[in-house]
Amino acid sequence: MSTSGRPQTRARRSSSLQQAMNEISNVPTPGHPEQLPTRPAGDEADSESTPSRSAPKKRRASPSGRKRGVRPGEQEVVEEEPKRKGAFIRDLYTMQWMREPASSFKIIVIILACYFNWRFITPQLPNPFEHLIFISNPVGPRADDPAGTVRYAKSYWDLAFLVFYVVVFSFTRQFITEYILRPLAKTLGLRKEAKIQRFLEQSYTCLYFTCFGSLGIWVMSQQKTWWYKTEHFWLEYPHWDMKPVVKTYYLLQFSYWLQQLLVLALRLEKPRKDFKELVAHHIVTLWLIGWSYGINLTMIGNAIFVTMDVSDIFLAFAKCVNYVTSAEIFSTIVFGWFIIVWTYLRHWLNLKILWSVWYEFDLIPIENKRWWTPDGVWMVDWMKYQIFAPILLLQLLNLFWYFLIWRILIRAIRGNVLADERSEDEDEGEDAPAESVEAAKAE
Repeated sequence: MSTSGRPQTRARRSSSLQQAMNEISNVPTPGHPEQLPTRPAGDEADSESTPSRSAPKKRRASPSGRKRGVRPGEQEVVEEEPKRKGAFIRDLYTMQWMREPASSFKIIVIILACYFNWRFITPQLPNPFEHLIFISNPVGPRADDPAGTVRYAKSYWDLAFLVFYVVVFSFTRQFITEYILRPLAKTLGLRKEAKIQRFLEQSYTCLYFTCFGSLGIWVMSQQKTWWYKTEHFWLEYPHWDMKPVVKTYYLLQFSYWLQQLLVLALRLEKPRKDFKELVAHHIVTLWLIGWSYGINLTMIGNAIFVTMDVSDIFLAFAKCVNYVTSAEIFSTIVFGWFIIVWTYLRHWLNLKILWSVWYEFDLIPIENKRWWTPDGVWMVDWMKYQIFAPILLLQLLNLFWYFLIWRILIRAIRGNVLADERSEDEDEGEDAPAESVEAAKAE
């Protein structure tokens, strides 16, 4: 008891591992800046406060448009104006359709309507809208393919496919986060908007990479490169004629990262502290995807996709678990599994890919070690270093962040975590991640 007769309050202190998870949970995932949501109609902001009995009475404005006198203690409330006409057109040229699911949905419906109208009204003519929805440039099956699967080559129409699916990913993200994940967050007991936003961001990340990580593994299982038989990156070069699922998978990944770059570059969402690093990361990612697609190295591109996407599933899941549970044992298991998966995929397998580039590059058939675009071959000798350098840079970034993760965990075990000490009842409107960790995630 204190001298004033009031009991002293002991500051709450969470466990060291939970503090580590809090610190890691503030690390932004590439491609997912802090979201400024489009709230569903009728969804009011949560508030823990109750109105005072002495709150001023609200009074509606006069329907005649003239201002009536407002008595003392009353508050004049003006009716909310209906949404102005032309909002869809305005969203088009301001790019707000990337944040407004209603507008992006209208774009999708218009394109689909044009496609079906053309198909049923003039079926004898080529349908220009099909290039937006489906992959282009079929080249027929290979002679040595017993299944007779029709293959596809690159085409300038691929750009139209990318544009359409940028719109699709914009709608998908906003619709899922606001109409599925937001109610889920509230069901799980999250009430503060800042934490809800982080949960929406990471749960959508987990969902996306679960889908495309699984698809990437399935694509690899259909090829000779299954499970990282790296010699086939080069023996069958060039990989210019792709199975339909390979081309679709590659272009959808391209569309996803292009959509994320546009959101950042146009500042359609609230920038994080590592805004510049995230923009740089997305540019490098798009460059790697586009370059590997352009020079017919899709097998090695698929292998790198798998190492990154699958590990991001567990990173995002670990963050979500930390937001919704206080059970340290569960957080410990999830975090431990994340470390194992990260180590194997982002380091062991990526180092194996680097080894293959350096030592197995010469497995490319001699007739294909030249630069001749009509045959789809680009592998002159100096291309070996051009392929090696960006993958090595990516590995160095991963190693740097790996070091920081282990440093956080070791400090947590020792009980000396320099982490965010805010309690649950304090303002969480601002993120306060460890500066070094946040900078490292510029991957």
